[in-house]
Amino acid sequence: MKTPLTSFAGLDLLTSAVIVLDAEGSILFANASAENLLDSSFKSLTHLKLTDLFLNGEELIEVFHQAVAHQFADKRQDLTLERAGREALHVHSIVTALDNPDTPVLIELRENVQQLKLDREERMLDQSKANKELIRNLAHEIKNPLGGIRGAAQLLELELPERHLRELREYTQVIIKEADRLQTLVDRLLAPHRLPHIVGDVNIHEVCERVRSLIVAEFPQGLTIKRDYDLSIPEFRGDKEQLIQTVLNIAHNAAQALHERIRQGDAVLTFKSRVVRQITLAKVRYRLALDLHIIDNGPGIPPEIRNRIFYPLVSGKEGGSGLGLTLAQTFVEQHLGVIECESRPEYTDFRILIPLP
Repeated sequence: MKTPLTSFAGLDLLTSAVIVLDAEGSILFANASAENLLDSSFKSLTHLKLTDLFLNGEELIEVFHQAVAHQFADKRQDLTLERAGREALHVHSIVTALDNPDTPVLIELRENVQQLKLDREERMLDQSKANKELIRNLAHEIKNPLGGIRGAAQLLELELPERHLRELREYTQVIIKEADRLQTLVDRLLAPHRLPHIVGDVNIHEVCERVRSLIVAEFPQGLTIKRDYDLSIPEFRGDKEQLIQTVLNIAHNAAQALHERIRQGDAVLTFKSRVVRQITLAKVRYRLALDLHIIDNGPGIPPEIRNRIFYPLVSGKEGGSGLGLTLAQTFVEQHLGVIECESRPEYTDFRILIPLP
C-alpha cells in the first residue's frame, strides 16, 4: 500500500527545503520551502527527477543511490549546486534513507548562509579593488589634459580681438568653468587615496548624532529620525571624519529617496547600533564588531542598479555623481570593515560592520 502524500503535509512547516523521492529518483513531494529554494511550483517539481534539478548534481545523485540501497541511515555534506540560468545554491544537504519502499529517500537542503556571506564579501572586495584601480587610472588620465584645456582657453581669451571680446569670451568661460567642474570631480575621485588616515578614539554614537544634526538641518519637516543605540558599544580607533562622511553619504541618499514620504509627513530614518560576536569580515575572524544599521522606509533601490550601487558613477537619482557609496565603501574598508545592503519597497537597510577592540 502506497504512502499517501498527505502524510508529508507537516513538512510544509519546516524552513528548510525537503523533497521526497521514489526509488527511481522521481520527486513525489516537495514542501513550500523547496518550492521557494528551487523557484518551482509543487506541480512542476512532481514532474521532475532528481537528475533534472541541477547541472552538477552527481554527488547528490550518488548519495541518493546509496540511500536507496540502505548503505546508511543519513548522510550530510555541503554542496554547491549549479542551475541553468540561475544563481548557484550553497547548501548543507541531509539525505535520509526511509524505511518505506514507496518513498525510500528524503532529501533536506539548508542554505549555507555563512558560505553565501563569504562569497558575497569576496565579490565585494574584488569589485572594490577593481573600482579603486579604475578610479585612479581614470582620474589621472582625465587630470593631465584638463590643465592643458583650461590653460589654452585662458590664453585664447587673452588673444581675442577687442571688438569680439564680449561675445567670444562667453565661450572661453564655458570651457574654463567646465574644466574646473571636471577638476573638482577628479579631486573627489582621488580624495580617498590622498587624505591621511587620521586615527583617534571614535564613539560611533557621536558620529551618528553629528550626521543626524546635519540631516535635520536640511530636512526640518516631514522626516522622523529614530535612534536605537546600544550605549555599551566601546570606542574604537578610527578616522572620525571619514566615518562621519560615510554615514552622512548613506543617510543623505536615504533622505533624498524619501522625498515623497517627506512631503506626506511619514518619512522615517533609523540609526541602529548593536554589537555582533564571532564574525568573519573580509576573511578575518573577529571576536567583536560594530553592527550599525541605517534604515529608511523609502521606495527601495531600483532593481536594475541594486547589485551595482557601490560601483563608481552609478547613481539612482537624477544628477547624482555616483561617488557617495563608493567613497563610503572605501572608508569602511580602511577600517577593516564591510558594508552590506538589503533593499525592498518601504525598507532599505545599509549595514556597516567594523571590528571592535
